[in-house]
Amino acid sequence: MDVLRILLAILLPPVGVFLQVGIGLHFWLNILLTLFGYVPGIIHAIWVILRK
Repeated sequence: MDVLRILLAILLPPVGVFLQVGIGLHFWLNILLTLFGYVPGIIHAIWVILRK
């Protein structure tokens, strides 16, 4: 399942974070990072997925 989340995190970072932690602080932070730059959103999403 982590492989699917990582692939989604690369394509749509907030979706990968949502599948891992739901709607919470990390989800909104990831949306903000993705809006500022696509790469920071990806890095944060992969970090959230691999952290758990």
